Amino acid sequence: MALDDLTGKVALVTGASRGIGRAAALALAAAGADVAVNYRSRGAAARETCSLIRGLGRRSLELRADVSQAREVAAMVAAIEGDLGRVSILVNNAGIVSQKHLAEISEADWDEMLAVNLKSAFLATRAVLPGMRAQGWGRIIYLSSIAAQTGGVTGPHYAASKAGLLGLTHSYARHLVREGITVNAVAPALIETEMVTRNLAVTPEVIPVGRFGTPEEVAEVIVMLARNGYITGQTINVNGGWYMS
Repeated sequence: MALDDLTGKVALVTGASRGIGRAAALALAAAGADVAVNYRSRGAAARETCSLIRGLGRRSLELRADVSQAREVAAMVAAIEGDLGRVSILVNNAGIVSQKHLAEISEADWDEMLAVNLKSAFLATRAVLPGMRAQGWGRIIYLSSIAAQTGGVTGPHYAASKAGLLGLTHSYARHLVREGITVNAVAPALIETEMVTRNLAVTPEVIPVGRFGTPEEVAEVIVMLARNGYITGQTINVNGGWYMS
């Protein structure tokens, strides 16, 4: 079978105002999808992302929502369905990172990290699944991290949140495999985003290929997973050879 055509499909990318999220939104639009752009605080950047999507000839909608809050996620998905149509592609990209020494990680730090990085993916998936099931077609993609595989350097709260996404991937993939819905994870390492470049302790030399990855290189993988109906339950590593599986 040929790879699926994304023309006219509706994608939701969480945390799409910048970085990997913006690159994914633009790449999906270039592949033919209409894209809903979620953001929490960077409204101007989200509107710029939408403008770029419309410049590619696709429809777009920016939506402010804290994706760790069930009511806000439900309202966001309802707004997308009313404006663009049912969501066919979900890219769970929204996330935070906080580098702390082990003894400094508080219960509040733990709760916030798990809520924003992991609970949000569950809430968004739950909200879009009825529409995907009704269509008999869906693509769910979680943005994990090399930290899920190696423990990382930012702390156990971050590593646990990203490892949880791998378990979520496996479980949803298993339960949805007969319904035309694939579920996969992408695990990047040191992508050249604001989250990475503002950390002066991180240098490209730790990556075997000798450079940071680009958001576009991650976005390319996301589009591949959106178009491929045979890959499911997998973690695709985009890490410059740092972790090999």
